[in-house]
Parts: sequence; structure tokens; C-alpha cells
Amino acid sequence: MDSIVRSLVKTISWRLTGTFCTFLISFIILGDITASSTIALIQLIFNTIMFYIHERIWNIIKWGKV
Repeated sequence: MDSIVRSLVKTISWRLTGTFCTFLISFIILGDITASSTIALIQLIFNTIMFYIHERIWNIIKWGKV
């Protein structure tokens, strides 16, 4: 089982990667740095919370653990 700290570190590293991708795609499509930054920030906050909850739920599930 992952510790809470490990889950938090994994969450942060994954979200930074995802946020960069979201910003880049938004900027390519919109060509607007302010709109792209806003989209990336909203995505960062919402998906960070959702990923952490998802990770902690999967820690409870015994299926597939050796």
C-alpha cells in the first residue's frame, strides 16, 4: 500500500505533466496565453483532487494485489 505522502507526490508529478499538456494544447488551439493558462489552472486544481481520491480508493481495493 502506498503511503499518503507517496500518493501526494505521485499526484503532484502527474498533474504537473498533465497541466503542461493541457496548457500546450489549449495554446495551440486558442493562441491565447491568458485563456490557456486559465484552462490549465482549472484543470490542475480539479484533476489533482480527483486523482488523489482515485489513488486512495484503489489503495483500499484488494483485487490484483499480490
